[in-house]
Parts: sequence; structure tokens; C-alpha cells
Amino acid sequence: MDWLFARPRLLRRLMNCWPPFLGAGIRIERLSPDYRYCRVALLLKGWNRNANGTQYGGSLFSMTDPVYSMLLMAILGSDYYIWDKAANINFISPGKGRVYADIHLSQAELSEILSATQGGGKHFPRFLIKIKDETGMLIAEVERILYVRKK
Repeated sequence: MDWLFARPRLLRRLMNCWPPFLGAGIRIERLSPDYRYCRVALLLKGWNRNANGTQYGGSLFSMTDPVYSMLLMAILGSDYYIWDKAANINFISPGKGRVYADIHLSQAELSEILSATQGGGKHFPRFLIKIKDETGMLIAEVERILYVRKK
């Protein structure tokens, strides 16, 4: 799997064809070459509207699902176990059109993960992802907790 993470453009294209993303209308628009930044977007389509005609909550939640795990797998490589441990979403406003999430992995966060797992211990980093619409209005906040451990 390391070969896949060596090519960010290929990974972005493959993720955009991944059935859970493709079917929900989710797209990775940007993925930085160093895997420290990713922009994920969701267009409002007929098949992902809820009964009120706004973004379906499950699609909002899904757009954040694999991103931090994917970034960390690319940076840390196959010497680490990386899984989602828990997540929760807080819906703030209805998404009435295209929404997006800018996902960043800072050097401080990465250093904390490396330090905490250096001796083989488990670490559960927490990340807060803000989903916004095109005007910048906050639509939802998603907290993701990962499980990271050196093999």
C-alpha cells in the first residue's frame, strides 16, 4: 500500500472513484504533496438531499471519514496501525448547496503523535473538522478520534 501513498495525485483520483465517495457526491478537491492538507467537498444532488431538500447528514459525516487516517498513513507509513476509533457530528446549519471541509495536519499534531507512540504505546489524537458552505457559514463540526500505534 505504500506505493499508493507515494503519489498524492493518484491517491486523490482513486479516492474520488471510491464507491462511498462517488455515490454520495463527495470529492477530494485538493491534496497537498506532503499530505498535511486536504480539501473535501460535497455537492448537493438529487440523490443526497434529505426530506428538507438540504444536505443529508450521513453524507456530511462521510466526507470526513477516512481523511485523517489517510493523511497519517501517508506520512507515517506502514510501520503504524491507524484506525478511526470514534467520531461525532454536531449539525449547526442546513447545507443548502456545495459544502467543503479544509483538513489540516499541523507539525505540532504530528510531533505529538510521534512522541506518544515512540515506545509502542497507543495514542488517541482528536481532530475537529469544520464543514462550511460556499459563503463560509458553519454547517457542521465533526470530531474524529483516531487510534495510532507503532507496529
